[in-house]
Amino acid sequence: MSEERIGLYPGSFDPITLGHEDIIRRASSIFDRLIVAVLINNAKNPLFSVDERVRMIQCVVGDIPNVEVRSFSGLSVEFAKSVGARVLVRGLRAVSDFEYELQMAQTNNIMCPKIDTIFLTTNIRYAYLSSSIVKEVASYGGKIEDFLPEQIIPLVKEKYSKEKS
Repeated sequence: MSEERIGLYPGSFDPITLGHEDIIRRASSIFDRLIVAVLINNAKNPLFSVDERVRMIQCVVGDIPNVEVRSFSGLSVEFAKSVGARVLVRGLRAVSDFEYELQMAQTNNIMCPKIDTIFLTTNIRYAYLSSSIVKEVASYGGKIEDFLPEQIIPLVKEKYSKEKS
């Protein structure tokens, strides 16, 4: 019997964008099970709580039977080991992402040689897109409909309407 192929796609997903969704859907076809891992990072001040981000991702990709969404803190490579994942999935938007992601992949390989990293290039439609850009546009009341899954748009707008109140 062959071993289950488990991939781990870690990130902050604050909020999940169409680019993230694209990577999740494509990565889910590569693995028997894909775990989307929402990072608990106390150094950042996220727009959404970890639980909110987990629920948003579940709402967006809940139709994919082999995708599981969990939160974690600490090193991605350590979490990957704890869940039996042998591969970390990372999305690349531009050449500027590659240098940082390559350093992380090499560092992770030193810490745990049994875990590999694969890079999926983002669909060209989303190559410019980041959660930070979405939040900046939303904070000024700009149009975010082309950046986010439709289920997430009202949640982001609500966060920023509460901040202005």
